[in-house]
Amino acid sequence: MSGAAASASVLRECCQRGIPVVHMSGGGWFYGLTQGLPHKNVELRAAQFDAARDGDRPLHLARRLVAAKVHNSRVLLRRNGKASELTLEQLRRQVRRAEQAGDLETLLGCEGSAAQLYFASFDSMLKVVAAASSPAKGALPAFDYTTRTRRPPKDPLNALLSFAYSLLTKDWTVTLFTVGFDPMMGFYHQPRYGKPALALDLMEPFRPVIAESVVVGVINNGEVGADDFYERTGGVLLKPPARKRLIEAYERRLKQEIQHPLFGYACTYRRIFELEARLLARYLLGEIPEYPGFRIR
Repeated sequence: MSGAAASASVLRECCQRGIPVVHMSGGGWFYGLTQGLPHKNVELRAAQFDAARDGDRPLHLARRLVAAKVHNSRVLLRRNGKASELTLEQLRRQVRRAEQAGDLETLLGCEGSAAQLYFASFDSMLKVVAAASSPAKGALPAFDYTTRTRRPPKDPLNALLSFAYSLLTKDWTVTLFTVGFDPMMGFYHQPRYGKPALALDLMEPFRPVIAESVVVGVINNGEVGADDFYERTGGVLLKPPARKRLIEAYERRLKQEIQHPLFGYACTYRRIFELEARLLARYLLGEIPEYPGFRIR
């Protein structure tokens, strides 16, 4: 995090032990990580790059990931919000559209339509705090969602979402390195210099399950309030104490155990990240016929 430092001997010891050291800005921007030698599983990376050039498999994977994301968004809204039956049915239709999309452009349109429906009802998952709904003069606005803004986020809710997404990107990048993938070569997100495209791919179904769930939780539990933010260079950032509380809530979520929807046994979300990466590896190496995608019930 911003202001933290580690000596060269500490970094060297982490490299020897296979412990990645993550570098992030104070605003939650994931810069990269320091790690030792690459994973020895070169066959997996070869299969990953071959699959990325295959016209069918990137679309198959992208369909699975987007459909799972929309499904999980719908479940989160149904459990915690007050979305109308029409909105929930429209999201269900977008899941089916994603599963049947004939190309990546159609899939992008489907994801965008689902995001509009989902975020239009996002406020319904938040408890209304009277003091926050009438901020003092000069105070930042309360947790009202109008539109998604990034780099920099323009309001407290977007600041929370951006920071939580950065944490999720970091963890997926580390997981993929650990399993033996190259996080930069994706299937849905297109490769670009410095962009962890595969990490962004595989985190899609976990945006609602982890990042957005944590944001809803810290707001509703009063762990983060409207006065925990400050404005700088046209954006809104979390104050350090609130940032620490959000990280703690995020880590609690990763330690939470659920019954795995495919394997049927209890495991933490952090363990599920690794399982999903290994399922993708098995699919790319031809050991299973399709990649299932992670869907909550």
